Amino acid sequence: MADEKEFKHTDAQLEYQHHDGAYRKQNNIVENPLLRYTDEQVIQGAELFTKDKGLDEYRELFANAALVARDPDGFNHIPSLSEEERSALQYEVDHKWSQPKMLYFAMLLCAIGAATQGWDQTGSNGANLSFPAEFKINTPHDEPGGVRDEWLLGLINSAPYLSGGLIGVWLSDPLNAWFGRRGEIFITAICLVATPIAAAFTKNWGSMLAVRLVMGLGLGAKAATVPVYSAEMAPARIRGALTMGWQLWVCFGIFLGFAANCVVMDTGKIAWRLQIGSAFIPALPLALFIFMIPESPRWLMKKNRYPEAFASYLKIRSAPIIAARDLYYSHVLYEEEKALAEGSTYISRLLDCFRIPRIRRATLAAGTVMLAQQMCGINIIAFYSSTVFVESGLSARQALYASLGFGALNFAFAIPAVFTIDTFGRRALLLATFPGMCISVLITGLMFLLPQYSTAPAADGTGGVYNTTRLALIALFIYIFTIFYSVGEGPVCFLYGAEVFPTIQREQGMAFSVMINLFFAAVLGMTFPPMLRALSPVGAFGFYAGLNLLAFIMIFLWVPETKALTLEELDQVFSVPTKSYINYQIQHTLFRRNIPPPRPVDH
Repeated sequence: MADEKEFKHTDAQLEYQHHDGAYRKQNNIVENPLLRYTDEQVIQGAELFTKDKGLDEYRELFANAALVARDPDGFNHIPSLSEEERSALQYEVDHKWSQPKMLYFAMLLCAIGAATQGWDQTGSNGANLSFPAEFKINTPHDEPGGVRDEWLLGLINSAPYLSGGLIGVWLSDPLNAWFGRRGEIFITAICLVATPIAAAFTKNWGSMLAVRLVMGLGLGAKAATVPVYSAEMAPARIRGALTMGWQLWVCFGIFLGFAANCVVMDTGKIAWRLQIGSAFIPALPLALFIFMIPESPRWLMKKNRYPEAFASYLKIRSAPIIAARDLYYSHVLYEEEKALAEGSTYISRLLDCFRIPRIRRATLAAGTVMLAQQMCGINIIAFYSSTVFVESGLSARQALYASLGFGALNFAFAIPAVFTIDTFGRRALLLATFPGMCISVLITGLMFLLPQYSTAPAADGTGGVYNTTRLALIALFIYIFTIFYSVGEGPVCFLYGAEVFPTIQREQGMAFSVMINLFFAAVLGMTFPPMLRALSPVGAFGFYAGLNLLAFIMIFLWVPETKALTLEELDQVFSVPTKSYINYQIQHTLFRRNIPPPRPVDH
């Protein structure tokens, strides 16, 4: 058996490193390193790996797994594979949805945790109709203190997203380092059980604001970790469908929150307390069952706990050869990334998200998709749909039922994305749906120009009959907007940010991306009430129509496709210079010129 020095310093590799190493280090580009070696050298490397990592009893398994990792599509030509291993690999190709129950249980549990975020949005949505009066922050806009109260209401609604974006997301890295992915999720789940209940017992707006700021710490840290955990657990071919469970269940949480608002709306003065407090419900099973699922094998690998990482993979992969292949391939690429990031610290890894070209392009793309979720205006509806429907002429009761319809559509039309996101693609879904969102939100605003009454009220304000056509059209185009969002930006947003960063910088990159999303959700929550008064519903919705158009342009120029690639293979996608990518999109896609696609820089 060759020793480790012989394996690492073959003539072929030294030549490769001499010509390519400096440029690769500058750009942090990682390809499949196993392609540099012969079959014998790959086997030697796998044997050294098992000896070094405490997996010596699986030496033969990992030798075969390394050969499969070197050529994933050519496993039928590897003579050392047993028929059982060959059949397992072929079955994986033919039945991509046939995965162990533990994998689906892990994805389901993470998805339920995501529902907390959606439920909180809709709990405060319904409570907006009553708690401001109890806390005496409902002064009309044209009276002294009215402007202050509008901004204060916006601040209370957006508080979790403000603290989550500015502080909570940055807690995810140290919490992950100390407690692991599962431990971090457990801690944030406990926070999200306690804070909604505490908010329901507050006696004034100051204590409500303080509790919701604390809630944001758990919300932000959870939002930066759960999608990453899902992406690290999921097989590449169905990673999009499984990881988008985050957004699917955020939508489900929104729907359940609206349903809870309707259930408790007749309970009198405590209705808003029940609406806000009920958001603890989806966080409870997350806290109870999180330690029943395996830890992320990639996190265990980063902690040099390889036997545990392999045991974790065995629980979430359908055969030992597949588990060994995925662990060994992740290890080899992680070692490449570690060499490129040698001596890095938390701060330096964060700075790498902006100074290393490959990671900077991922940061730009992920940040664009995260920002676009707020630019499209969906959280106008999630935060303030009841207020918007009351503004259109519905009663408070009717507004809650209309909001329930929004929640139902938001969830129902996220389901088809499960089956299209890994075939149609992330970028394609975004580009196909943003024009529809732009047009529908613009028409929603224009519908407010229709007469409010079909029969004008008397001088004393009584006897008027609302224009039902106007009400129906406003609701219709809000629902159409929701459908476009639910099959495009909704499912893509957090999935994209979770998958595009290298393993070394994944926590920092995702934290920065989620910070953008939550911070601008807070900005939207704070600014919409005064915007609604200053610009009227027509101007406010027209403003967000313009932002939808701008978001479409940004996605077209800066967001590449990532479907059906391993997390490590995405290095090749983001090694294409931004200028070359933009030029190709304009020349080929826009002007239909037949030019070759840009090649990754390491070619």
